[in-house]
Amino acid sequence: MSQETNKPPETVGDALARGVEARRGPGSPWVEALRELGAVDRAVYRAVARTPTARLDGPVRRLSRAADHSRLWLAIAATIALLGGGRGRRAALEGMVSIGVTSATVNLGMKSLHQRRRPDRVADLSPARHVEMPESASFPSGHAASAFAFAYAVGRHLPGLAVPIRLLAAGVAYSRVHTGVHYPGDVVVGSIVGAGTAAIVAAAFDSRFARSTPLARSGRTGRSCAWRNLPRRAGRGWFQS
Repeated sequence: MSQETNKPPETVGDALARGVEARRGPGSPWVEALRELGAVDRAVYRAVARTPTARLDGPVRRLSRAADHSRLWLAIAATIALLGGGRGRRAALEGMVSIGVTSATVNLGMKSLHQRRRPDRVADLSPARHVEMPESASFPSGHAASAFAFAYAVGRHLPGLAVPIRLLAAGVAYSRVHTGVHYPGDVVVGSIVGAGTAAIVAAAFDSRFARSTPLARSGRTGRSCAWRNLPRRAGRGWFQS
């Protein structure tokens, strides 16, 4: 038990290398490549932690906390729903549904299957960066997943907000590394999962919206309705010719 406690937490690359080794044996070239990827992941985490950023520490910590329980995204959704008209309301609704589906996928699915420990904060990480270390598993980052799920949904309906909302999502994702609660690989995978889940939700919304339009409800009868509106004489003339 003490050996497990003293062993450094796994990165994404470490976990993948272990899985590949179990299936293909230690001689697989993928094992070493993935271990090197894990070493890079750990090195980037330490480099970020050890780089002095006194002016950034406070704002980045507050950004990370603002995204707890998706409070930041709820506030933005409420704003665009109130001020954005019909498109804003649809963007807000789709964004919140995307966050809900993504959170369930990450927290109930992926985190329960991959019980990886959080990183050990390096000793020289500035206390100004500290946020409470979550008790949930480290992989993947739920904050990053929710951020990019919401950004995907809002950006596709409100193009004017696409770049700012994605930059804000990237800032939230980075804040989880800056505050020491995630390895960069956790954040990258979380961002991909969030955007991918939001794309699936968007396809479901588009399908539902298409079926709810009058033309879609009538199906091919839209064409027959047009025939009914033509004068009978013109219709007979066409058929007789």
